[in-house]
Amino acid sequence: MIEHYSFGKIVVAGNTYTSDIKIINTEVIPQWWRKYGHSVCIDDVADLLGMKPKYLIIGRGNPGLMKTDALLRDRLEKLEIKLIEEPTTKAVEIFNQMLGRRESLAAGFHLTC
Repeated sequence: MIEHYSFGKIVVAGNTYTSDIKIINTEVIPQWWRKYGHSVCIDDVADLLGMKPKYLIIGRGNPGLMKTDALLRDRLEKLEIKLIEEPTTKAVEIFNQMLGRRESLAAGFHLTC
């Protein structure tokens, strides 16, 4: 469960992170770097896709500047993984709700812009 998010900081299971993270179900993968900065491509989430979650949640940053690229969206559709992209505050809310329902999910959270 994500306990807190504010610009540049996220707290998950009592641990504070100040750089972008990925989560597979409840496992945190710290220091998530993307190949192209504010664009999420297949390579950036290949480990998440390998887990075959039902949902992939992308926290696009505080104002929502980060986006997924078209190739990733196409791959998700072929794999029947539903993409949820929202500004990080909203993405955290959705993640916590879905985790509480024990959905199979993975997520990537951009903590700043």
